[in-house]
Amino acid sequence: MNSLPHDYLEQMKELLRDEYPVFIKTYEQRPTRGLRINTLKISPEEFTKCVPFQLNPIPWCNEAFYYQHEVDRPGKHVYHAAGLYYIQDASAMAPAEALEPQPGERILDLCAAPGGKTTQIAAKMKGQGILVANEIDPIRIKALVENLERCGVTHAVVLNENPVHLTKRFRGFFDRILIDAPCSGEGMFRKDHDVCDRWSLRAVEKCADLQLEILAAAAPMLRPGGRLVYSTCTFNPTENESTIQLFLEQHPDFALIPVPQAKHYQPGRTDWVPNSESDLNQASRLWPHYLQGEGHFVACLEKRADSPQGKQRLGKLPPVSVDAVKQLRKFTKETYREDEWSEGNLTLFGEHLYQVPVELPSLKGIRVERPGRYLGQVKKGRFVPSHALACSSRVDQVIQSEQLAQNDPQLLQYLQGEAIPTQLENGWTLVAVEQFPLGWAKASGGLLKNHYPKWMRWKSYA
Repeated sequence: MNSLPHDYLEQMKELLRDEYPVFIKTYEQRPTRGLRINTLKISPEEFTKCVPFQLNPIPWCNEAFYYQHEVDRPGKHVYHAAGLYYIQDASAMAPAEALEPQPGERILDLCAAPGGKTTQIAAKMKGQGILVANEIDPIRIKALVENLERCGVTHAVVLNENPVHLTKRFRGFFDRILIDAPCSGEGMFRKDHDVCDRWSLRAVEKCADLQLEILAAAAPMLRPGGRLVYSTCTFNPTENESTIQLFLEQHPDFALIPVPQAKHYQPGRTDWVPNSESDLNQASRLWPHYLQGEGHFVACLEKRADSPQGKQRLGKLPPVSVDAVKQLRKFTKETYREDEWSEGNLTLFGEHLYQVPVELPSLKGIRVERPGRYLGQVKKGRFVPSHALACSSRVDQVIQSEQLAQNDPQLLQYLQGEAIPTQLENGWTLVAVEQFPLGWAKASGGLLKNHYPKWMRWKSYA
């Protein structure tokens, strides 16, 4: 507690008053740890039967559980590599729950890295619709892509843009938008001392300016009647209630609506905003002295149904050569069972082949990290499938797979990048832990030649 900034402590004393002693005592407690089951791959019922972890339900997310960090290490388990779950703070699950994504919708996660909320949205969409995940940071976006691929997400488009550059292109396009805005991070001080060291009153003001700019960029991209969820991981009312009030004053076609899971949280604080005229108590605050989790703020806004509707121009993506299609079809015929492969809408960036969601507006002039599901590389006379394709396939879709038990020594050999013996026929093979895909190998001469990505290979289980 001695390392907490003096100005921050004074701020919280003034805001919380009688609640301050019990709040500040939370800094003497260890943070709780959570994981969220990836329902694209396994149901909560199946998951709880097959894992060795000590799990307790997280009340506001049906697919999520607290785990015992001192006992279990789920990040080191092979099921994590297989994408069966995402390790995520319990409070950080609240914004995507409030968004209530539905299959078939068009959804934007505007500040998406490292991908916790994006993968949460994707699972609720069940692979149907269009999910646009945007991240402005070119370094953080790598983690976003890796997590989407590990979790087997097939319908996501990943962009690397300033939100302002997306406004005109996607006007009125999205049914729902999530803005987990960059913030001063006060709610993460207990977990991340680096965030604490960077905090200042000036940083709070700069964050609030940026948050309002992002909200203003997002507003035109939401269709009439659509929902926008704004969230931060800070306690500061300047970045929370005050930012929402300013946004509503500037955008009268939006209104606050109750957070669906509000019974688990505390209401927004109208008394912390001068001249408050909006229903700011309909927002929600997640406090560590009221629940098991870190600090978070969530506000749900709805766009008036009679707001003007924008128009989009469908995009034209780089064409696919006849040879590329030929190589892909040869690979899928040899690798996938009949009627288990859908070619979809294809595009080629260099030698990289993708399936692209239909009804996607033009991406010309926008920095694109992934235009859709990454299938693999088209090389001279052959097709090399991607790790993303392996993670988004099922063992019952492919002609041959090598399914290894989690205690099989060959499993660690595979994860370490080694070749393993096999009795399978020559050809591409999906390697799995039990029925859950891990990656590709190519059977040849009684060996499975390893195609597990080099940067993901394990050194050991420990």
